Amino acid sequence: MSEETDQSPIIDMREDGPLLGKHLGSITLADGTVEELKPLAPLCRCGASSNKPYCDGSHRDIEYKSENRADGSKDKLRAYTGENITVFYNKLLCSHAGECVKRAGAVFNTKERPWIKPDAGDRDSIMDAVAHCPSGALQVAELSTDDAGKARHIKTDQVSLKIEKDGPYHVTNLPTTAQMTAAGQTEAKYVLCRCGLSTNAPFCDGSHVDKNWSDGS
Repeated sequence: MSEETDQSPIIDMREDGPLLGKHLGSITLADGTVEELKPLAPLCRCGASSNKPYCDGSHRDIEYKSENRADGSKDKLRAYTGENITVFYNKLLCSHAGECVKRAGAVFNTKERPWIKPDAGDRDSIMDAVAHCPSGALQVAELSTDDAGKARHIKTDQVSLKIEKDGPYHVTNLPTTAQMTAAGQTEAKYVLCRCGLSTNAPFCDGSHVDKNWSDGS
């Protein structure tokens, strides 16, 4: 099947340019508005477009480079084991969305070390926090199950592309041409950089938070 006739949804990468959404259907904006997308929708990832979330060619003006400059030492699936549950975390994938802290602050406390303490909260709050982690940085294993100790994502059947205010694209169950090589990374849930500052391009590394990036909306 040729590229012209294939209408399967996918997020393609354009080197030093935008993300190209193909047949994605729609995008949910930061204010909750659902907007229909054209069959081929170039989405800004350099952070400079005046027509966000769409590309207006500003990547050429600012000489945006899309190379990945990630610190490989952060790519490790660390285990935090409690009495009945283990939480796994890959720092490289974390987008600083903060859903874990909001939903289970006793378990996920960035002011303490270790910052994840599974025994400080109940099972349901931990599962809720892991399920709402948009980047897939968090996984979980229940020690009482048949696959005890095996890290797993809490997945959903939802297919979506959403924008975080002053943050990245949240992607759920959409394929991409971006190479996924990080430990635990999955197309079931991932985040794509929208500010142009991530060292882990095309994926978000939380730089929008660290550098107080604003999308101007």
